[in-house]
Amino acid sequence: MQIITTPIPGLLVLEPKVFHDNRGYFFESYNEKTLAEAGIRENWVQDNQSCSQKGVVRGLHFQRPPYAQAKLVRILDGAALDFAVDIRKGSPTYGQYFSVLLTADNFRQFYIPAGFAHGFAALEDNTLFFYKCSNFYNKESEGSIRYDDPDLHIDWQVEHPLTSPKDLTGDFLKDFDSPFLY
Repeated sequence: MQIITTPIPGLLVLEPKVFHDNRGYFFESYNEKTLAEAGIRENWVQDNQSCSQKGVVRGLHFQRPPYAQAKLVRILDGAALDFAVDIRKGSPTYGQYFSVLLTADNFRQFYIPAGFAHGFAALEDNTLFFYKCSNFYNKESEGSIRYDDPDLHIDWQVEHPLTSPKDLTGDFLKDFDSPFLY
């Protein structure tokens, strides 16, 4: 597995070695030892999956400590543009984001540590999004940054985003008092 660093410390893109033949393909999607060697030492406790239609935008979500979550995300079917925004106080990249195209065909995974707001835009119908979480979901700890925050300048590459009402009530970054420290 190739581990690719990003311009934002902590965010990693993982590209597994995929073995194709006339029967299909095989790849190792998770290896605790390989990830630990790359600095990812999470205790994964929950797996989640969502299905989204083309144009759906989900995010930018996070959970506050002590229920903060790291995530390891990938696409099982379809395609999504995935985003992580640094919301760690004191970080030299606070308020900056990184995005990566995740598809069922490119097999990439995106590691997002705690201290980042996370979201994605589905680029195809029936996009199956899968993610491992390092902590259990806790409703009282959930938070969000507005996906359309003008200070973030995120191009979701979706003309008319389909969002949940909850995603329209998140904080703007300028008004957000982050509980995360760099």
